[in-house]
This record gives sequence, C-alpha cells and structure tokens, in this order.
Amino acid sequence: MNDKYDPLKLDNQLCFPLYATSRLIVRAYQPFLNKLNLTYPQYLVLMVLWEEDAQPVNDIAKKLILNTNTITPLLKRMETLGLISRTKSSEDERKVIVLLSEKGKAMKEDALKIPEELKASLKVEEIPQAEMIALKQTLQAFIAQLQ
Repeated sequence: MNDKYDPLKLDNQLCFPLYATSRLIVRAYQPFLNKLNLTYPQYLVLMVLWEEDAQPVNDIAKKLILNTNTITPLLKRMETLGLISRTKSSEDERKVIVLLSEKGKAMKEDALKIPEELKASLKVEEIPQAEMIALKQTLQAFIAQLQ
C-alpha cells in the first residue's frame, strides 16, 4: 500500500545514506589524522595545497565546496598550528594566498600512508574496485549537478 507519507520515510531518502557514509568515513579517518594532530577539514586543505601550493583562499574554498566564512576560521587555526601561512597577493591585495609552511610540507610524507591504512581498516576490498570507481564517478557527477 502506498502511503502519502512515503516520501518522508528515512529509508526512502537519498540524502541519509550520503550523510551517514560521510560521517562514517570521517570517523574512520580520525585515528590516522589524530596521529598528525589534524581534523578532517584540515587534512582536506593540506591535500589541496600538496597538489599545488600558494593558492588563493577562494580557490581552496571552491575546491572543497566551502563558504569563505567556513574556511577562514579553519585556515586561521591551521596558521596557528604552523601548517600554513596566509599573505596578501602581490598582484591583488584583496586576495589572500595560502602557502604551506615547512611543517605543512613535511606532513605530506607522514600522510602518504593514510589512504592505504584507511582502505585496510575499512575492508573495502570486499567491494570490487570497478564498483568503487563507478560510485566515485556517480558522486562526482551528482556534486557537479548540485553545484
């Protein structure tokens, strides 16, 4: 029997499995990030900067799908921890450029083992790699659609 309230059932929501997955993945990361004294959002910022150092705050926020009012306190905390520095752009002083510190650069080597350790702890080998790749591609397409 079709109930008019079916659209409100948790089991019928796409958003809940996405939310739960996100929370569970972040929880799985935490033991590895604790060793580096990092939060998951700080780790994401570092990954962006490890790919390409010296980026404007707005570019980092865009890549991480964060608002500037969310990323600014995050970057301030990272600067206090000595992981990054922020400086005004020489070309446009309205832009703030984020640079890795030596400590932030050195942390890349320590973080290198996190993906493999995480994969082992999640036992994702039980899910075929092709399915994981397809899921990632589907989620990336979904994110692009939502933006």
